[in-house]
Amino acid sequence: MTNQITANRGKWKTWLAVIVTAAVILYSAAGIDYSGLQYFSPSMAADVFRGLMRPDWSFFYDGSGEDLVSLLLLTVGIAFLGTSIATVLALPVTLLSSANLWRSCPWVAKIGKFVCNVLRAFPELVYAIIFVKMVGPGPFAGVLAIGVHQIGMLGKLYTEEMEAMDEGPVEAMTAVGAGFWQNMFYARIPQLMPIFSSLSLNHFEIAVRSASTLGLVGAGGIGAPLIFAIQARNWDKVSIILLGVVAAVFVIDTLAGVIRKKLR
Repeated sequence: MTNQITANRGKWKTWLAVIVTAAVILYSAAGIDYSGLQYFSPSMAADVFRGLMRPDWSFFYDGSGEDLVSLLLLTVGIAFLGTSIATVLALPVTLLSSANLWRSCPWVAKIGKFVCNVLRAFPELVYAIIFVKMVGPGPFAGVLAIGVHQIGMLGKLYTEEMEAMDEGPVEAMTAVGAGFWQNMFYARIPQLMPIFSSLSLNHFEIAVRSASTLGLVGAGGIGAPLIFAIQARNWDKVSIILLGVVAAVFVIDTLAGVIRKKLR
């Protein structure tokens, strides 16, 4: 009898979740303004697709520094440097945010988590706009935007891994008289370093995609030529830029996957 009641409760919870989800979807769909559909033109859509099917290969590389290859390398460089800065600075934030390191002072971990939440609350594009005003347009603003945002992202992920780690080796070292930093360098870091490295590689891939859009606000990279080409309806140039971004992300994803396998 008890098992049947428990099963019925589980079914009711499932149906309630389905109903609430369906209601949210319907409410969201009803709130969208569909008036833009009246401007849709099949012939215009066909022109766009025809343009995208004819990439402008002359933009691929011309040695000017403003071609696809040069701008993609700049975009990858922005993402790599921003992620590297975030990886280094996320480590002290993790030490502040991990509750298992501050059992006697839990409010310290709460402050650290709050800092992570604030840093990752705003997308890179918002940070890019701010840093373009602060340091001027260019790749440096893009590096700062990605770095600051990913400090919050990596800090949160690092903290979760730190709090979920196996405490057995730490307890064993503490039992023989090891201090905080000895536990950190000989028990915690050896366990966590492969995971931290994998998370950083994953966020480097994400940063490459993010850096591709930061040029929209003057933060360097491939984003500026892309938006200019879209505004000018230069679809063949848009096509070659999109192909370049897809190829760059694919190569980076493949290499990062190989490295992650080596870290396991």
